[in-house]
Amino acid sequence: MSQSIDLVNNVDTLAQELATIQQTGAKRIALLGSRHVPLTHQHLIEMMSYALVLSGNRLITSGATGTNSAAIRGAMRADANLLTVILPQSLERQPLESRQQLEQVMHLVENPSNDNLSLAEASAICNQEIISRCQQLICFAFHDSRTLLQTCREAEDQRKVVTLFYLD
Repeated sequence: MSQSIDLVNNVDTLAQELATIQQTGAKRIALLGSRHVPLTHQHLIEMMSYALVLSGNRLITSGATGTNSAAIRGAMRADANLLTVILPQSLERQPLESRQQLEQVMHLVENPSNDNLSLAEASAICNQEIISRCQQLICFAFHDSRTLLQTCREAEDQRKVVTLFYLD
């Protein structure tokens, strides 16, 4: 009995992933990743987010430096209205180098109720909110990026299409 349930779940997952991949219309795509991304990778991420938004997709990310900042730059260049940035805490708790960019974002969601949490705890909650709003997750992580890898597992559990790029 357990094998037949697993088979049904696998077929359901495969069918949902295939439908998402074949969808020709715009999607809600979350793009998350490490803060510690080399500059060359940041340029590639920026170009990817630019192309995704230029194609009509809605991009959802967070406000950290590195991957998320590059995603924001690309999306803002293509169409700022198709970008949503969800912060793990309030804008005031964000690093100074991020705040100037974040103040330009039209659809900015702050979470001041998480200001009393550690950044790791607030980021995990924020990532859960981000994946709840998307159809697909693109993630740039290292093999030891616990929070990001947990986010990918949670997205897979919710049957989202997950594309994970390892940086190491």
